[in-house]
Amino acid sequence: MSDPASVLSGCCESVCVVQPQRKLINSVDACVDEALWGLVRASGGLSLLRGHRVVVRSDLHSLRGKVALVSGGGSGHEPAHGGYVGAGMLSAAVAGGVFASPPPASVLAAILSVHAAGASGVLLIVKNYTGDRLNFGLAAEQARNHGVAVDMVIVAEDCAFDRPSKAGRRGLCGTVFIHKLAGALAEEGRPLDQIVSTVTEVLKGIGTLGVSLSPCSVPGCLPSFDLPPGDMELGLGIHGEPGIRRSKVASADEVVKTMIDHMTNPDSQSHLPLQSGDTVVLCVNNLGALSCLEMSVVTGAALSCLESRGVVVTRVMSGSFMTSLEMAGVSLTLMKTNQEVLRLLDARTSAPAWPNLSAVSVSGRSCTTEAPVLSTKPQEDAQDQGPLSPVMREALEKVCSTLLDKQEELNSLDRAAGDGDCGNTHAQAARAIQEWLRGHVVPGCPGRLLAVLAGLVQEKMGGSSGALYSLFLTAAAGHMTEGRSHAAAWAAAMHAGTQAMRRYGGADPGDRTMLDALCPAVDELMKLKTAPPGGHMAILQAAAQRAASGAESTRDLTARAGRASYIAAERVTLPDPGAVAVAAIFAAVLEALQG
Repeated sequence: MSDPASVLSGCCESVCVVQPQRKLINSVDACVDEALWGLVRASGGLSLLRGHRVVVRSDLHSLRGKVALVSGGGSGHEPAHGGYVGAGMLSAAVAGGVFASPPPASVLAAILSVHAAGASGVLLIVKNYTGDRLNFGLAAEQARNHGVAVDMVIVAEDCAFDRPSKAGRRGLCGTVFIHKLAGALAEEGRPLDQIVSTVTEVLKGIGTLGVSLSPCSVPGCLPSFDLPPGDMELGLGIHGEPGIRRSKVASADEVVKTMIDHMTNPDSQSHLPLQSGDTVVLCVNNLGALSCLEMSVVTGAALSCLESRGVVVTRVMSGSFMTSLEMAGVSLTLMKTNQEVLRLLDARTSAPAWPNLSAVSVSGRSCTTEAPVLSTKPQEDAQDQGPLSPVMREALEKVCSTLLDKQEELNSLDRAAGDGDCGNTHAQAARAIQEWLRGHVVPGCPGRLLAVLAGLVQEKMGGSSGALYSLFLTAAAGHMTEGRSHAAAWAAAMHAGTQAMRRYGGADPGDRTMLDALCPAVDELMKLKTAPPGGHMAILQAAAQRAASGAESTRDLTARAGRASYIAAERVTLPDPGAVAVAAIFAAVLEALQG
């Protein structure tokens, strides 16, 4: 099996014709060096070896008397490997070009640097790719000739191929676990042979498998492979090397099950033996371009799949740990564990890319907390009728029938500046209120009724309209308590509701919203506070008229709030649908009261 990095390097030479700029870099030639510079500039604990693409700990003197760890490989897998340099993990990371093994001279420079700092020995942690094995191996032999105690651990945990070739299994994201465990042992001052023995044993219980929904492309080159939209490839490598099969993209649950089934299939020579009762650490690794939302879905699916098999998951890593440029894919790594492995995994490290893992076992933990009992649904205890119950029912029924009749008119107005559903949302509220009226008596206390209506529109109306109406009704309800149902109380309630809409909605009269109909009408209703009983109906008539005039005025206003504010003013020539709906509600209430 040829070295995938070498193969890809050769491919790039032949296909790297001038390509449209699709990566946020300054130049193809400088991108690796500039990325390393950005990494060390952002972290006070890292430095670069002058003349080499080698990231080292800034406190190399801390290595005196301890084993130093050196790893690395091609660039394009960030945050690997430079992001794992720090106390408790790597002492140095050597970077090659994108998807290309680093030169042995740089590996040797890293080894000699940590040796000069007083390290008692050097462990090279190498992924199982031919180029990496050759170049790190050559550097190791050269270092031994300089009197350095060097050993090498090869990570080869890929579970893709049932019958691996002579080249063996590839080294993938499981390498990060070895960085962490070996780093913790080295920080404790353990000798080189003990570290090698421990991680070699742990490696027997690590397995990784990847799946991708898209290829990636080396800067300046064409995509590394073709993958039609809607297809996914199982078992591919981190350089875009072919996997074991292609299929149509399935659900996250199905994909995860397929991956874990394949990883643990005893008929495969590269499977990870996993039985019910085993304890594992799970790493869900973003290969580069999956969204955080997708990653969380996949993580949940992997946990559920493992737990359904009786496997205990003690720790979870979910994020970008060993990527493949912009490949849209994910790999799953499982590491069988025990208390000693967990202790090493939980040990402190200053490496910038290592996540802050919870030290609590994931499996068996309750993941829900009881929410406070606070229902926004209609109150079922508001059953006492009163003198106002019949007239309030009649007014509500008239409002509902009016909104249903105006459904298409409101939708049509909304299509000019929105998504065309204003009539639908008002109709949803109307139908919810009608359904409630069929099964309930209207409470005699107006405040209780307003609270009921607030809960109904919040639950059934939806969107910003539902929130605004519910705000209005909730604020108004607080001013209509038992014994306060006179005209002045109604005026205060309507004013409080309007102020709540303005405070939380951020709009004002003149912004071309429902407030342009509501505020003038409520201003008129405030006259109820001082009007004699015989003048109430005239004020209601004037309020309805001012609502209608306010709605019509929105035809000439420039929208400064709501969805219409994103539309060019010359395209918005019809009245605001929300204002028209408010005017219709006032007219319906007036008609019911006059009836």
